[in-house]
Amino acid sequence: MPMIELTAPAGALTDAGRKTVQKDLAALLLKWEGAPDNAFFRSVAWTYLHELPEGAQTTAEDDAPRFRVDVRVPTGVLSDRRKAGLVKEATALVLEAAGLGESDAMRVWVLIHEQPEGTWAAGGQIVQFAELKAAAAGGTQPVGR
Repeated sequence: MPMIELTAPAGALTDAGRKTVQKDLAALLLKWEGAPDNAFFRSVAWTYLHELPEGAQTTAEDDAPRFRVDVRVPTGVLSDRRKAGLVKEATALVLEAAGLGESDAMRVWVLIHEQPEGTWAAGGQIVQFAELKAAAAGGTQPVGR
C-alpha cells in the first residue's frame, strides 16, 4: 500500500520534472519497500502531486519554493537503512524535478508515516499486511483482489 504525496508550489517543477516525478517517486518507494516490480504492485503504488497556488507556501525567511514528500507505508516495512535510502533518493529526485542542486536539499522534507495493521482498506475490506508480504514473496496479488 505504498503511497507518496508531493506538495510543491505551482510552477516550481520543470516541465520535464512535472511529467516524470510521480512515477519516479512511486518506483523509488517500491524499490525501498522491497516490493516486486510487477503490474499489481505498480498499480497500488499511488502518487499524488499537490501544487499550491502562488503565495500559499513561504517561510519566515523567504519565498523560495519548498517541497514536502509524504510517504505512507505499513508499520515496520522500512528499516532505518531503507528509510535513509528512501529519504536520500526522494530528495534527489525532487531536486532534479525542480531543476535544483544539492545545495537546496534543505528545501525538501520527507515525512514517513507508518500505517498500523488494520488501518488500511481497499476494495471495501481491510487489507492485511501479511497478505501483501506473501504476495510480494510469491509474486502474486493478494486473495480477493
